[in-house]
Amino acid sequence: MIGRLRGTVAAKGIDVVVVDVGGVGYEIAMAARGLAALPGVGEDAVVHTHTHVREDQLALFGFPNVDERDLFRILLGASGVGPKVALAMLGSLTPGELRRAVASEDLATLSTVPGIGKRTAQKLVLELRERLDLPEAESIGGDSELAEVREALESLGYQAAEIREAMEGLADGPGVQDLLRTALRRLGTPK
Repeated sequence: MIGRLRGTVAAKGIDVVVVDVGGVGYEIAMAARGLAALPGVGEDAVVHTHTHVREDQLALFGFPNVDERDLFRILLGASGVGPKVALAMLGSLTPGELRRAVASEDLATLSTVPGIGKRTAQKLVLELRERLDLPEAESIGGDSELAEVREALESLGYQAAEIREAMEGLADGPGVQDLLRTALRRLGTPK
């Protein structure tokens, strides 16, 4: 199994990078967030990889760090999650957001991932809760303040990408009204 590659970035695409290691170009599928973390073409890079073998295909999936690769492997162990869905999850949510969504049973956050509906999100919460080694303090049930804020923003008609950006860095604690006010301020601030 190929677990890590160090070489020169030969090419970058929308969801793939080619890393030249000793004259051999390895094509590695990556999420957009991971690709953005890599240096430019012609520069040296380290990519942590997972080798996925099927009867008709050998594929490499890449990650900027070991934590994301290990989380990817945990996601693959969940029923109904293949490498493309697992990669989409890590492309849509940071590892912290994913763990927080599972711990708080935030189905709305998990459902923002392409290919994940409410029913699949429910199954993921049940299967991943024990595998992700979540601290007990984070296991607070599905009525978290962040889940309420997300639902409020959805009911106001905001899109998933806007909601994710507005809620980035928010944490349970100050109260739903304060969190919602902060998120709405962020959404109203021009870029």
